[in-house]
Amino acid sequence: MRTFKDRLKHYLKDPEFRKAFEEEEIYANLAIQIAMIREEKGVTQKDMARLLHTSQQMVSRIEDPHNESFSLKTLIKIARAFNKKLSVQFV
Repeated sequence: MRTFKDRLKHYLKDPEFRKAFEEEEIYANLAIQIAMIREEKGVTQKDMARLLHTSQQMVSRIEDPHNESFSLKTLIKIARAFNKKLSVQFV
C-alpha cells in the first residue's frame, strides 16, 4: 500500500499540480502564521478586528487556510498591529 507521501511525491511530478500545490501552501502558511501570532499575543479574533478596523468575520477569513485574497496592504496592517516585521521575498 502506498503512503500519502508516496502519492504526493508522484503527483508533484506533474508541473500543473506542483504549481497549484505550492501556491496553496503559501496561502495556508500565511493564514496559520497569522492565527499563531494572534494566539501567542492572547488576542481574540474580535480584538484583532478592532486593531485592524475591520470585522471579526474578516479576521476569520484572513485566518482561513483556503483564503486566497491576501493583499500586501492587509499583511502590512497585521504586521504593524502585532509589532512584527513583514518580509516578502522571492527565493
